[in-house]
Amino acid sequence: MNQDTPPDLECWTPWKPADLPKLLGDHSLNYYVVGGWALDLWHGAQTRDHEDLEICVSRNDLAAVRAALAKFNHFTAHNGAVAPLPHFDEPAPHISQIWIASQADQTWKLDIMLEDGTAQDWQYKRNKSLKIPRETALHHTEDGLAFLAPELVLLFKAKHCRPKDQYDFDLAGPKLSSIQRKHLKMWLEWLHPKHPWIEALG
Repeated sequence: MNQDTPPDLECWTPWKPADLPKLLGDHSLNYYVVGGWALDLWHGAQTRDHEDLEICVSRNDLAAVRAALAKFNHFTAHNGAVAPLPHFDEPAPHISQIWIASQADQTWKLDIMLEDGTAQDWQYKRNKSLKIPRETALHHTEDGLAFLAPELVLLFKAKHCRPKDQYDFDLAGPKLSSIQRKHLKMWLEWLHPKHPWIEALG
């Protein structure tokens, strides 16, 4: 695979969260796992297959994360299309996702999402008026790997509510604390007022 030639869009053999520390060095790069894998880190076990691995970083930390992955190929992902992103180029302001590909097996390995929060506050990218203290928005495994809080993962999943999202909600919902359920219900009532999960949260 030429460095500028992307794999097929559906051709994923993603890394797993346990691979991230050796790929990215240490946790000082301020990345955190999101999506279905974040829920499984919270559960403490893998509950289903995952077609990709998603992490999130702030735009300020992106250069350091990309430098750690310099031996792989980098592409911007936007509106269903991917385009090469040379290692020393910054993505355009409208770009919020970067996909990492392996030339060795011509597959995608990692989906990097960008966020615009601050060191103190996490910000919901779909409605930037929703801000939460970062220490609340992020949890950590015993090994120190950061991941997005389950109620926030479910908030993201509520928009599309695909079968896998419903599965994740059915499994995680009953395990949420009363505070987590209260917050998720409040956010759904605000952002998705007719969502069926509102009633399920009690």
